[in-house]
Amino acid sequence: MSLAKFSVRNPQFIWIITLLTVALGAFAFVTMPRSEDPAVKPAGASVIAIYPGGSPADMEELLVEPVEKVLNELEDIKALESEASDGLAVVDIEFESGSDPDKKYADVTQKVNAIRSALPDNLLGLEIVKWSISDVYVLQLALISDSASVAELETEAEAIQKRIERVPGIRTTARWALPERQVLVSIDLGRLARLRVPLNQVMAALQDANTNIPGGLVEMGTRRLSVKTVGAFRNLEDIRMTPVHSAAGKVVRLRDVADVAWGHADQDHIGRFNGRRAVFITANQKDDTNIYRIFDRLRAVIAESAGRLPEGMRLETVFDQSVSVKERVNGFLRNLLEGIVLVGLVLLLAESGRSALIVMLAIPLSCLAGILILDWTGYGLQQISIAGLVIALGMLVDDAIVVTDSISRFGRGGKPGREAALLGTQQVAAAVTTATVTTMLAFMPIVLMRNVTGDFIRSMPLTVIYTLAVSLLVSLTVTPNLSARFLDPARENRFSAARRRLDRFIETRYRGTLGKCLARPRRTVGIAAAAFGVSLAVFPLVGFSLFPKAEKPQLFVNVEMPAGTALGRTDAAARDLEADLLSMPEVRNVTANVGHGNPRLYYNVFPERQKSSHAQLFVELKQYTPAGMEQFVNRLRRRYAAFAGGRVEVKELEQGHPIEAPVAVRIIGDRIETLERLSRDVEALLRSDPDAVNVNNPLASVKSDLQVRINRGKAGGLGVPATEIQRTVRAGLAGIPVTQYRDSKGRAYDVTVRLPRTGMPSYSDFDRITVTSLTGAPVPLRQLATVEMTASPLAIRHRGLERCASVTADVAGGASVDKVTKRIMKQLKAYPWPKGYRYEMGGEIESREEAFGGMEKAVLAAMFGVFAVLVFQFKSFVQPMIIFSALPLAVIGSVIALLVTGNTFSFSAFVGLTSLVGIVVKNSILLVDYANLMRVEGMPLGRALQAAGERRFVPILLTAGTTIGGLLPLTLTGGSFWAPMGWTIIGGLLTSTSLTLLVVPALYMLYAGKK
Repeated sequence: MSLAKFSVRNPQFIWIITLLTVALGAFAFVTMPRSEDPAVKPAGASVIAIYPGGSPADMEELLVEPVEKVLNELEDIKALESEASDGLAVVDIEFESGSDPDKKYADVTQKVNAIRSALPDNLLGLEIVKWSISDVYVLQLALISDSASVAELETEAEAIQKRIERVPGIRTTARWALPERQVLVSIDLGRLARLRVPLNQVMAALQDANTNIPGGLVEMGTRRLSVKTVGAFRNLEDIRMTPVHSAAGKVVRLRDVADVAWGHADQDHIGRFNGRRAVFITANQKDDTNIYRIFDRLRAVIAESAGRLPEGMRLETVFDQSVSVKERVNGFLRNLLEGIVLVGLVLLLAESGRSALIVMLAIPLSCLAGILILDWTGYGLQQISIAGLVIALGMLVDDAIVVTDSISRFGRGGKPGREAALLGTQQVAAAVTTATVTTMLAFMPIVLMRNVTGDFIRSMPLTVIYTLAVSLLVSLTVTPNLSARFLDPARENRFSAARRRLDRFIETRYRGTLGKCLARPRRTVGIAAAAFGVSLAVFPLVGFSLFPKAEKPQLFVNVEMPAGTALGRTDAAARDLEADLLSMPEVRNVTANVGHGNPRLYYNVFPERQKSSHAQLFVELKQYTPAGMEQFVNRLRRRYAAFAGGRVEVKELEQGHPIEAPVAVRIIGDRIETLERLSRDVEALLRSDPDAVNVNNPLASVKSDLQVRINRGKAGGLGVPATEIQRTVRAGLAGIPVTQYRDSKGRAYDVTVRLPRTGMPSYSDFDRITVTSLTGAPVPLRQLATVEMTASPLAIRHRGLERCASVTADVAGGASVDKVTKRIMKQLKAYPWPKGYRYEMGGEIESREEAFGGMEKAVLAAMFGVFAVLVFQFKSFVQPMIIFSALPLAVIGSVIALLVTGNTFSFSAFVGLTSLVGIVVKNSILLVDYANLMRVEGMPLGRALQAAGERRFVPILLTAGTTIGGLLPLTLTGGSFWAPMGWTIIGGLLTSTSLTLLVVPALYMLYAGKK
């Protein structure tokens, strides 16, 4: 029994299933997770080591190389990169797409922990961070006060943080631009020297005293009790009373050689909001949660926290992601509703009222069922999945249009309602099933895309596939059910004025034109082939770009001062920029971060870690328009092009996979000196390109370091171990955390040993440092070592265990990244590279190759799948090839549309072209299927093709019109990401629909007439 027959005979069951699907779909729509972007978790991790005082060369030797060596033993490595800079080493490892992120993270953790004992003892931090593109902060608050102490700010920030943590759906919170509270042990090296107490003995005593060691078990009667020796510090007085030495029967305690008090770490991150001193509080969202519900509670918590603040403090919201999510999601939902209205208008113009309503019912049913399946398969509601609904919108009614048209034709022929519904549906069931299945298969290459880009975009094709599958079921069950009961043959003969004009056009213009094409089929096919050739010839004029700008009223202004610049000098430069930006009428807020990047607020922007020469300003504009943003950014770049004492970059937010820069050149080789020279040449080459902006070369300048050169002969003669000298210098300048103190609430604080000082260490501190020999004699540092200036690179980078330098550039607004990259590559090929040195292109061109990597196989598999379905349907090899002729006809319109609208062929345009495959093949299937049907009934070839064209003209035109209508709002208002996709589909549909109705019959006449 066919689906149509079953549905017509069991209407009650069909309606129960339909109502259940609607209810479950509506519930899923209300409750499913909502976010701005899909939650993507690539298989990768970063190992971050902090070792204050370590030069880039030290960090490379002591940390980068050992970590790289063990990580390189893992399987499925896609990329292994690292960077060693002052006191910081970062090793990034990325695994092949398809790897289990959790397992790979566990493997990385195991490998690093296995060599932990071989790494330097005095690491300030060693962290392994699991990658997640969607792990951004959805909230950033600024706690503002110019007069409050650090301790007061810390107390209030901690209270706010705890309230936010209690909000359901919040994963973690963090504080920024606030020095960590510590217990400072300020050592008096003079007293140590007089008492002949080595510094390492003091640190060992603190570590030994702050322990709780299990004492074993004892039995008391019938009970067994565990014994625990409690020795941990309970208060600061316990720390002061710690014995550190014994001489002549007298115990030397810590208080005798040091001052112990609460304090804070050195300020390395300064925060301001609109020019006012600020501490930042951030929060991120748990996976599979609804951001609207989270912020409904968060806003109440923020308001309550603001009301509790003491006088002189206030709380401001720097960033609220729910606002942009609401705008983005509501915009897409508005596009969806507008598309539904346009689809309805197209149907009402060409069909009777009842037919149009029956067809329109497929849209809410398919959308709600698609959302239900999307929720079941673990995807949320965000811009990508909603775009999938918009893309599918016009196609959802295609099958219902064909079915109702067939049913109406039988009804006008005199068949009663139920019989017309059954005969009409059965006649086209195979054709619409084949057409829908081929359309679904056309989206499979996007589903099968590998790497992060594939994960990011996957919910879109899946949404299309789910909704199309449901629309097919609706057209074969609900549509004939309703048609059998509500379509009136007498009413169906009374068409609208638009439909009557369309029918006259078919009977006059189209009939005559098709007759001429069938009379000269070779010429028809030749003209179409020539048009396709011309479109390929002009395609290079369209240009290529991977991902466009994010189109948000936000941007970053990065300040890079010369390497080694003091934090105060960088802060002064940032203040000048802040004041200038805040004076501009377009600017709403400016958030300044000095010595550190702004907390991560966008999925592909990663903040700079501690760096005294770096500042980042997060600028929020009052409104956004594409032209206005481009003008504003260009004005800032001109204004700050010659910034005194440093370099200023104005960075717009961009969509797509995270990349270091649109244009990136990696130079690979062994010697740092040679890499520096080559990088300067490449930098000059990039600066010579008129469209390259924000050119950055980390090796362009070297920095000056102070090197403590130990005289090993003197040190050995005086009995001073080299490690004792290094440890004392470290304690004297940076301080050494030796243990942790836990207060009554269980909060842990570092106990840091260092020299007494206020502010940052200065050069004169070297004169105060004395080292204790093995005999206990004090020796001034100046007698054992010389302090001299040395030059060193700003950072040392590795890629694939090899040293490399990376020179990057952005591209000016309106310029083509592809064209700039090709110009650069042409010059790089002509450059005389030394033996053993080579270059690689990174940036967008690499990301493009990764995004489309492996797509050839997926596209080929999908095309073979479509071809196999067509062969199964038509029992022929020739007819599927004729159907495929619609593809080049679609390319013609796509190229013209992109060229005319000024859009480049981007990733979204590729998605549009892939989508187009299934849509245009569907129209060809309807023509060929009806021609075959007419020939089976005995109609001559020419008349069969003429009848197929005329009978399928309206359904084909309506399916194209509804698809265009559904896409038009998204194309016009969806921004630069979705516009190329929309114009690709719309342009391709316009040409393929018109030409398919002429070229496919001509090809059938030439090649399938005798089959």
